[in-house]
Amino acid sequence: MKRAFLALWVFGGFSAVFADEFFISKIEPLLKQRCLECHSHEKKMKGGLTLDSRSGWEQGGDSGPAIVVGKPEESLFIKMVRWSDDEHQMPPKEKLPSAEIALLEEWVKRGAPDPRVMVKKRPTESDWWSLKPLVAPRMPEVAGVDHPVDRFIRARLAERKIMPSPEADRRTLIRRVMFDLHGLPPSHAEVEAFLAETEGPSDHQTGGQSDKEKDSLLSTHPIVSLSAYERLVDRLLESPRYGERWARHWLDTIHFAETHGCGHDLPRDHAWRYRDYVITALNEDKPWPRFVREQLAADVLFPGEPKLIAALGFLGAGVFDHSAYQTARTNFDYLDRDDLVTQTMGAFTSTTANCARCHAHKFDPISQDDYYALQAVFAGLIEGDIPFDEDKTVAQSRKRWQTLLTAAEAKDKVVLLNPENTALVSAWEKTQGAPVKWSPLGYESFISAEGSSLKRTGDTLLSSGAKPDKDSYIITSSVPLTKITALRLDVLADPSLPMKGPGRQDNGNLTLSEIEAQLFDPGAAQPVKLKFTRATADFDQQGWTSAMAIDGNAATGWGIHPAVGVSHHAVLEFTEAISIQPGARLTLTLKQLSGKSHLIGSFKLSVTDEPAVRAAAMPTLAQEALKLPADQRSEPQRLTLAAHALHIRADEEMKKLPGPALVYAAAKKADVLLAVSKGTPTTIAKAKTVQVLKRGEFDKPMKEVVSGTLSAIQALPARFEKAHISDESARRAALAEWLADEKNPLTWRSIANRIWHYHFGRGLCDTPNDFGRMGGTPSHPELLDWFACELRDHGGSLKHLHRLIVTSATYRQRSEHREDAAKLDGDNRLLWRMNRLRLDADSYRDFVLAASDRLDPALGGPSERQFVTGPPVQLTPTLNYDAYDWSALPKHRRSIYRFVWRGVPDPFMDALDFPDLGMLAPARGFSASALQSLALYNNRFVLHFSGELGKQLITPEEAVRRILLREPTAEEKTNFTTFAQKNGLAALCRVLLNSNEFLFVN
Repeated sequence: MKRAFLALWVFGGFSAVFADEFFISKIEPLLKQRCLECHSHEKKMKGGLTLDSRSGWEQGGDSGPAIVVGKPEESLFIKMVRWSDDEHQMPPKEKLPSAEIALLEEWVKRGAPDPRVMVKKRPTESDWWSLKPLVAPRMPEVAGVDHPVDRFIRARLAERKIMPSPEADRRTLIRRVMFDLHGLPPSHAEVEAFLAETEGPSDHQTGGQSDKEKDSLLSTHPIVSLSAYERLVDRLLESPRYGERWARHWLDTIHFAETHGCGHDLPRDHAWRYRDYVITALNEDKPWPRFVREQLAADVLFPGEPKLIAALGFLGAGVFDHSAYQTARTNFDYLDRDDLVTQTMGAFTSTTANCARCHAHKFDPISQDDYYALQAVFAGLIEGDIPFDEDKTVAQSRKRWQTLLTAAEAKDKVVLLNPENTALVSAWEKTQGAPVKWSPLGYESFISAEGSSLKRTGDTLLSSGAKPDKDSYIITSSVPLTKITALRLDVLADPSLPMKGPGRQDNGNLTLSEIEAQLFDPGAAQPVKLKFTRATADFDQQGWTSAMAIDGNAATGWGIHPAVGVSHHAVLEFTEAISIQPGARLTLTLKQLSGKSHLIGSFKLSVTDEPAVRAAAMPTLAQEALKLPADQRSEPQRLTLAAHALHIRADEEMKKLPGPALVYAAAKKADVLLAVSKGTPTTIAKAKTVQVLKRGEFDKPMKEVVSGTLSAIQALPARFEKAHISDESARRAALAEWLADEKNPLTWRSIANRIWHYHFGRGLCDTPNDFGRMGGTPSHPELLDWFACELRDHGGSLKHLHRLIVTSATYRQRSEHREDAAKLDGDNRLLWRMNRLRLDADSYRDFVLAASDRLDPALGGPSERQFVTGPPVQLTPTLNYDAYDWSALPKHRRSIYRFVWRGVPDPFMDALDFPDLGMLAPARGFSASALQSLALYNNRFVLHFSGELGKQLITPEEAVRRILLREPTAEEKTNFTTFAQKNGLAALCRVLLNSNEFLFVN
């Protein structure tokens, strides 16, 4: 019996091993080759199906389990690979070979053996480095080392018995730190002055600090003699060039560009104001928490500083899918918010929250609920041009008069009848005087575009006969005055009209969609189109006001329902007084486009030359009120008169104010750009409902979510219950406060690591936008935490971090390779030398301009468009960068002020690895290719400015000084002279601009 049991056990175990071997050798390679690209956790999960583990096919996708063990005929997986019907064919592009299908069938028949187990590695907030509470670690004690950064670095090097590299020479240091902090080279004169500068004592570490900050700093930063290098660092950080350089890093991180991207890549003419905001904020060393709050919610958190509205350009930094916005609004909403969630959480917290869109994050403690709660934060926004006042006084005035306009339109008794505004009404009454005199127009022709019959009786025109769905009346008249300031349209009740009119619709209503005016002067080649500035009426239908008849939108207009059966009038004021020459003719087009025969029935037209402000149409109740002493007026009369008078006063005051600035951003109200340089006013009246989507599919909503953020940070609330039921801006403010909180470890670690990344070319964690399990782990975790605490505990000053880094011995090391150290730390993660970095695209371009003395130092303003624009394709203009004339301007601005077109990149900058800003670019790529070499040597930009530089030089020595910032060696002098004599100095400049010494910063 024992022998039988042993045999059975051995046979069963052997059989299981054989089955696993069959899967591993035959089936797993087939699945990897044919299936996992679309059905795995690491790639895609099409149809919700994964085939990278046994549990994946057991659970199946949207259609249920994929395999019925032992029964290939009943297995959906086998049916699909057989291509049994047109709707179930996998892989979809090409059917598998018969031999491979037979293998899969045999596998299922054998019981579908599959030893793969899906190991869940999602960390919790307590077992992953980035989520742990941020506590300043103890600083290592290293003999003879005082600088805090060096203590951490030297301690790790000592563990591996690696010696640091010696300090770089001064020429190398000034070039390195200037490119690092400014993105610009020093001049040859600046290099020589730095080499000659002597040291002097100064209270460097405690200068400009409070007593409390000094005490704190002195514990780790003893007073030292301020060297020439340290003085240089301070000068560089105080220069406005610092903000220009480091703004570029932030703009990369949030994929800011000045066009929509996607298929209809429209330009955003006002996006540059956000770029200028970032530059200014960095130059002012704005505390990081404040910087975070302003970009997400400046409008609600800092209402007294209107110029900060430009900071909301952060919310409009990403792409805008014009086509989806027009044709698939639900899809657009979810995908647009997805981009904003990805940008916000990647930039501020280095997390990949967007990976939880279709299912709970597979590796990090981020649930689908967390992801859609973040989407709900942004559910009340629309992207477009947003007006704001840069001057605080102007903003206050605009707010006051706009509030009065709103109150007048809403007939707000509390506001309109308060003592201050009652005094304004009384003052307005004193200016009224005699009634305005109106002069009838002399009709010469009047026609209907759609076949209605227009007949004149005296000054009145009556429409009858055919009653089209829509119509336009065109009236040409002589003008009885030498000057006109306003036009009056009377729509008249008439017994021949339905309900006595004044409209032809069955209910007596009408809609004047738009009114256009053209003046034909005698002998003129073409008419002058006249513009209206304001429209008023004695009665406005709710939602259909006289102002809508001049708003340029054919879908709106003036209506008079339910006040039908009586006459009404509207007054349209011209933008400026119009001079009328003898013999001139005025043509008016009354467009009635709302449909259902909402046409004007009987009407007359007249003009006045009196001040337009006195001509405004007055409601009947207001007219009655003016005929009575103030103390005998009823409340409705007083309220109507106040609304009329205060509307006029507020409108006048608003016109006196300078026009607001515009920034491309996102808010509750914005002008959405749907055509080149043309916005469509859009308002999101109420934040949209956001629901968790099953597997991220738009047509499978499950439950509504409350706005919020990541639950993994347990020290802070994850849901914004109170803010959620308030205005949408409260949600953004809540997220801003969550991000900026000193207890949020992700925010402080993220920016500390990002600063380090740009100084050394790689962060302490080498995935600056992913602090999760699929990202990197810090090479020096204690240093990263110390650095983050240093930023948090010293006012959020980025310049403080810069000083700490660039004054460290670690930063000042030479960059030469050392074989002994490389054997122990080949990729220099422990920083035994300084990394040798190539100039990025922006720095290369700026250096070329600086070397040729063609760099314009002007700060701020609209971007320079260095391309020629051609006819559009699908609304996207065609761009020709090669056709741009570099000699058109005497000098050109820094690369930060270059207009960056998202979908049509500059080929030269593209060759130098300028990022694709359709995506986030937390780290720029590095490439070295033949195409790059050709661009650097033959691009028109390099050719032009090499030529410009060559014209300014007399000797090859001058070229070396300008470009390499040093004197040539004796051998170089001989060789360069020979080359220049044969090919010219411009050709020598091209060679030097392509040299490794120029391209790389040691």
